[in-house]
Amino acid sequence: MNANTQALHALGQSLWLDNITRTMLDDGTLARYIADLSVTGLTSNPTIFEHAIGHGDAYDEQIGELAQAGKSGEELFFALAIRDLARAADLFRPAHDASGGVDGWASLEVSPLLVDDTAGSIDAAARLHAAAARPNLFIKIPGTPAGAKAIEESVFAGVPINVTLLFSREQYLAAADAYLRAIERRLEAGRDPRVASVASLFVSRWDVAVKDEVPREQRNRLGIGIAIAQRTYRAYRELLASPRWTRLAQAGARPQRMLWASTGMKDPDGRDTLYVETLAAPDTVDTMPEKTLLAFAEHGRVGPPMAVDGGDAERTIAEFVRLGIDIDALAVRLQKEGGDAFKKSWSSLLDAIGKKSAQTAGAESR
Repeated sequence: MNANTQALHALGQSLWLDNITRTMLDDGTLARYIADLSVTGLTSNPTIFEHAIGHGDAYDEQIGELAQAGKSGEELFFALAIRDLARAADLFRPAHDASGGVDGWASLEVSPLLVDDTAGSIDAAARLHAAAARPNLFIKIPGTPAGAKAIEESVFAGVPINVTLLFSREQYLAAADAYLRAIERRLEAGRDPRVASVASLFVSRWDVAVKDEVPREQRNRLGIGIAIAQRTYRAYRELLASPRWTRLAQAGARPQRMLWASTGMKDPDGRDTLYVETLAAPDTVDTMPEKTLLAFAEHGRVGPPMAVDGGDAERTIAEFVRLGIDIDALAVRLQKEGGDAFKKSWSSLLDAIGKKSAQTAGAESR
């Protein structure tokens, strides 16, 4: 077992992989990461599946079978994705059982085309979770204004939800409020309050967004992404200490855990494990790109955990504000850009599936 990744677990943080491919399932790579690198969960998104399906042949046989059965487009994709994520969920089931359902999760995202469709997201979340038939599968719903109601209704219905595309404390608190309302409603209805959820805050995209908007000499000194994470972590800890949450916890509810997403270093001059090291904190999850996971296992360092009071986050954020960065507007922009990027990947993914389906049909007719 790797000492660096084990140190994160000892701190109270779960380490998840932000990637999935059928190849890593078939060749035992994911199983090795679980056994050797303390990986206890996995996240996926449309961009990850676009690369996995569109840049290899591991899915071609099943695409052909599904196309022959009359499936196409989104229906065909979700059949592919559910097969992979069900296998991943089975690998994580021991961690899930050992943690009493706190850890050991895989995640599947609803269609990005539903980002502004509340009713469609609710329906998709229920259908996908039922189709996978795994208790440790999260369905990912973006934490947009339209998504908040979908999150509440899905959790109320008992569907475990990974709230994705969060970029600020305010967006996180809106997602947390939706989760709390759902749990409160479940208690009022006499239902089990134990429905799992995580809230995924995207970190490194902040630093990418501002790198050309601040003086060059400031770029390596300031860390807006980490400051936003610190500010949000403080809000998370304050919520867990609030009377509202205490009442729910006493009734048997479990916290919606904070999850750090987008934790790979995108600056070629930056330390490749910086985000992982800085975001080490109890009662959280860090989902890492494969490259970042391997780098951290090799030379990562775990120091003191994040400060529950946010540390110097507000001072750092104030410095960016003085440089002309509108933090609230940028958070909204980043969420929209994230949704647009997933839509673009979705379109490319469905195009690739369509081409492979046509190739299979052509081969069958010869």
